[in-house]
Amino acid sequence: MNNISEVLTGVKSMGIGGHIRPDGDCVGSCMALYLYVKTYFPEIDVKVYLDNPRPVFSHIDRIDEILTETDGDRVFDLFVTCDVSAMNRLALAEEYFNQAKKTVCIDHHVSNSGFAEVNHVKGDISSCCEVLYGLLDKEKIDRSVAAALYTGMIHDTGVFQYSSTTPETMRIAGELMKTGFEFSKIIDHSFYEKTYLQNQVMGRVLAESIMIQDGRCIIGYLRKKDLDFYGVDGKDLDGIVSQLRLTKGVEVAMFLYETKTQTFKVSLRSNGNVDVSRIAVYFGGGGHVRAAGCDLHGSVYDVINNVSEQIAHQLAAEQDA
Repeated sequence: MNNISEVLTGVKSMGIGGHIRPDGDCVGSCMALYLYVKTYFPEIDVKVYLDNPRPVFSHIDRIDEILTETDGDRVFDLFVTCDVSAMNRLALAEEYFNQAKKTVCIDHHVSNSGFAEVNHVKGDISSCCEVLYGLLDKEKIDRSVAAALYTGMIHDTGVFQYSSTTPETMRIAGELMKTGFEFSKIIDHSFYEKTYLQNQVMGRVLAESIMIQDGRCIIGYLRKKDLDFYGVDGKDLDGIVSQLRLTKGVEVAMFLYETKTQTFKVSLRSNGNVDVSRIAVYFGGGGHVRAAGCDLHGSVYDVINNVSEQIAHQLAAEQDA
């Protein structure tokens, strides 16, 4: 595609969906497309389906219009996925995707092999929001759409720290900022603002973290009983793995927490020499070279051993190179 309007011609009903446990890029891209269609294609009945976005995204306009459950039998003229790398990563609305008359995938994951009729996948671009930006008419990107796009870009670039950030990424961010949204507040709210309880939990993970591979890998973890003790869930654990990654000498950070008995959510971050997306995909997950994740079953020791074995293989190969 050169422009999103190419797939919107003649469409009367449209669904938009993202991946499970939606991050900033997923929420930002889905909402940016939703807001754009609502404003400039009012004849289209558009709905967006996402899996309970976190409160940190409350600054995005019309965020309350997201549907967190399917709403009956529907056959959309068009269903578009944003930031979804594979069909099994699509949350909530898989049935709508399968029944839609036409399907489109907009994404930036290098692991995306193309599961829709139209696949607009740019694996060398920092975020799905940056990919989507290239499909929109620039003069139609208003403050609301821009804020949603910017949200996704800062989340998938670590506020422009990751190596996926390019001069073009920064140029686009600058163009979006011209629309007048409060970009500094979005950054603070998304990354740095923590409740006292979140700080306590992070402190516990950092204090009990372990180092392996001669200090090149750091691991933090929480069992279900720990989450219950503090009264927190996955939404309260943002930023922990990124903080672990900042430890001097570390090349890979792993953070895992138990969602139910012997089921763990694993988050991985790399400082460059390890491709954590390869590790996540190996275990049925997904992500990017420097940020990825997966779900694993077993004891905390089983999960740590299995994932760290894959990390060790890459670190050994990097040393031999």
